[in-house]
Amino acid sequence: MMARAQRERVVRMSVEQPLWRALTGYRVMTMVYAVLLFVFTREKFERPEVAVAFLAVMSVWTLATLPKVANAASCTKRFLVADLAVALTGILLTPLADFQAQQIDGPTLPSIWTAGSVLAFAIKGGWRWAAFASSFVAAANIVERGEPSRDTIHNVLLVWVASIAIGYVVEVARASERTLARALEIEAATRERERLARDIHDSVLQVLAMVQRRGTALGGEAAELGRMAGEQEVALRTLVSSGLVPATRASEDAALGAVVRTVEVDDEGDGDDGGPGARVCDLRSLLAPHAGSKVSFAEPGAPVLLAPAAARELAAAVSAALDNVRRHAGEGAQTWILVEDWPEEVIVTVRDDGPGIPEGRLAQAEGEGRLGVALSIRGRLRDIGGTAELISVPGQGTEVELKVPRGKAGQAR
Repeated sequence: MMARAQRERVVRMSVEQPLWRALTGYRVMTMVYAVLLFVFTREKFERPEVAVAFLAVMSVWTLATLPKVANAASCTKRFLVADLAVALTGILLTPLADFQAQQIDGPTLPSIWTAGSVLAFAIKGGWRWAAFASSFVAAANIVERGEPSRDTIHNVLLVWVASIAIGYVVEVARASERTLARALEIEAATRERERLARDIHDSVLQVLAMVQRRGTALGGEAAELGRMAGEQEVALRTLVSSGLVPATRASEDAALGAVVRTVEVDDEGDGDDGGPGARVCDLRSLLAPHAGSKVSFAEPGAPVLLAPAAARELAAAVSAALDNVRRHAGEGAQTWILVEDWPEEVIVTVRDDGPGIPEGRLAQAEGEGRLGVALSIRGRLRDIGGTAELISVPGQGTEVELKVPRGKAGQAR
């Protein structure tokens, strides 16, 4: 319970919340600084009433909008635009209050309070928003100065670079926070799966294993019951070890009717082509239903993501290969399915310990019009840009290797 509470505290903690608190304090302190700066230099202003009016509005605005900069939810786009407008107005009013401001290169009416508006953009929207706001501030400063000096350009560039850097740091912090939250979710799910696996292993799996052994020993109808118990044991082991939803292998239709886990890619884009923005599915969820007492299924620990169309065609080719094993090697043949997930391609290997295929048998079958391998396996892979290789040695079984390059699988139909 303590570990779970600690995980919840970590997940709920926002890495950007301290930045909002710092921004709140910054706005108050810079407001006070701008007011004091005017108080100590008021004799230099030709029209002090303009400065007094603006500083009064700025002070009221700063104190009234403190809740707006308390967090990202309350800091709306409308507020950001209005806050930036107040800062720009103060900059442009400076020559009206102090005629000498342009000549002596003195501070503007809002002074460094203006940076608070730009920082709000940076924390809210990242470096792009910061670049947008700081560009307006830079333009206002150049207009206010008339002929900008080196100090003016230096200050403008400093605000521009600093705000963009802070915005970029905020984006990185948010990405790290999402990664941490996802890692904690995976850890919690893994711990729960391990707990369930221990409980199931100590009860259900042992009972199913005992039924399988006893049924095989007794023979007859009990042997069939034992075989079914063995299949359920394998399916249950697959469930608790990978989190997928396996079912008893029955036919190709049952395999294609399995639950497909789809994932929405975060990048911008659209379509079902496996590119950015496309929906992808976990190939393991399509192949897991084939696992049984005579079919061993080996998979990676992480999801094997492919475009849904490519994943379905690949799963159908695997089903066709298994049907060939049952038809030609018999129900007693042992079969192994191996899934390999590489950066450039996905490889699925189906191997059996049957009698193998005699040399020339495939060509003879195609000549007789039986195109199971040619169409159901090689044809499917060809349609999604992949390849199918069949290796068979008489007396040593058959191996079918299905390869799907990721780039081609995304473009195929």
